[in-house]
Amino acid sequence: MAPQPFIPPPTSQQKQRGRVLIVDDERRLAEALRLSLATEHDVHVETQGRKALELLVGSGGPATFDVILCDMLMPDLAGHDLYEQVAMRRPEMAERFVFLTGGAFTDSTRAFLQRVPNPRIEKPFDLDALEKLVDERVRFARSLR
Repeated sequence: MAPQPFIPPPTSQQKQRGRVLIVDDERRLAEALRLSLATEHDVHVETQGRKALELLVGSGGPATFDVILCDMLMPDLAGHDLYEQVAMRRPEMAERFVFLTGGAFTDSTRAFLQRVPNPRIEKPFDLDALEKLVDERVRFARSLR
């Protein structure tokens, strides 16, 4: 039997395929992000915050994602409310949130963004920068396992 070739473990520079959740009520934007990220990652889209909450903490067995791209302003459940509810029930998922912001903030949203250490991306954003951030966050999440 021939010896198996040595395959080095991924370095911090190598891309790792991750699981990414996009939570954004703007369907066209969410779909564009999905198409962009799906070449490198497994991507799931939710256009309602409450459905994302059910997916992340629901009784049907919570889903785990390496990165959660979450819009801050959504009509049914704001991004900071989704984060707070997930953080209470699954604290290990809280650090996986990356917030997408359009720049229009309520006072509570502004205070929230100042309080949490999670990264945020301003809309409109540079797609290359977002892809790089997602790759970095996937590596970070995988390093915790």
